[in-house]
Amino acid sequence: MKNLLLLLLLTGSLARAQTGLGIVKHNHIALQVKDFEASRKFYGEVLGLQPVPVPDNLKAIRAWFKIGADQQIHLLAGRTAPVVNDRNGSHFAVFVESIDKAEAFLKARNLPYHAQTRFDGVKQIYVPDPDGYLVELNEWVGSKTGK
Repeated sequence: MKNLLLLLLLTGSLARAQTGLGIVKHNHIALQVKDFEASRKFYGEVLGLQPVPVPDNLKAIRAWFKIGADQQIHLLAGRTAPVVNDRNGSHFAVFVESIDKAEAFLKARNLPYHAQTRFDGVKQIYVPDPDGYLVELNEWVGSKTGK
């Protein structure tokens, strides 16, 4: 009986064992930047992301920003190669509370952007950072439904 109980316990834990990498969520994206201060200002002041403390020995070459509950963008100084992106290629996307207010914010500051309507009728805005990385803005539907 003891052996049967042990066998059942082992079989149950094997059935729940991880079979792949076991990824559970996104942690951060790291972008290598050329003009570290311009990028720090863009992500902090234009995108309005909250800075995350960086160890003292990295402050001159790293900046971390909170983007969501437990996700971050890490900026790394030292990029030398050009960034070549377009809205149909490499980019990352974030949700905004209101796409119209986001566009008004960009217009008021005379910042470059591209607005378009996606195939399903969703308005999107693409904003280049100082290095040319594209940030796609999408309206958070939950903000209108209270979710």
